[in-house]
Amino acid sequence: MSSKWLAIYSRPRWEKKVNQLLLEKGFDSYCPLNKVRRKWSDRVKIVEEPLFKSYVFVKVNEEDRTAVRMTSGVINFVYWEGKPAVIKEKEINAIRRFLNEYENVEVQPMNLQIHQRVKITTGPLMDQEGEILSVQRKMVKVAIDSLGYVLVAYIDRTKLTSARPE
Repeated sequence: MSSKWLAIYSRPRWEKKVNQLLLEKGFDSYCPLNKVRRKWSDRVKIVEEPLFKSYVFVKVNEEDRTAVRMTSGVINFVYWEGKPAVIKEKEINAIRRFLNEYENVEVQPMNLQIHQRVKITTGPLMDQEGEILSVQRKMVKVAIDSLGYVLVAYIDRTKLTSARPE
């Protein structure tokens, strides 16, 4: 069975400790650290804080998941549609590169705008592109135009990603 990057939900403020414990157990673990300037009355210091609060990433195969889950500070894996959420290797590498180049990085949810081009990431319409017609709280109305027709689908906003024109 091949190893995949999975997201772990950790106890609050335990991200670095969980990462260290997983590394000591021999797992490929990654806790993205953001370099942030902190100012005290007598000095300014750069400290490393977890970029994603309560999240650590671990590259693990199915057989070793229990050992990861039993690690101190680990609450559980992050689940997506009933299965542990898999993070692509290229996304882990992009986070590493980004944090190596920049300080004071902010994590923000993706804003969806009407008329924005999007790509569907999962489900029967996966990899199809379309244009956002309207945005509700959790569902987005997308016109899928690749067939020469406009199919209108209501899609969970978490299943969309920005489609940049090539």
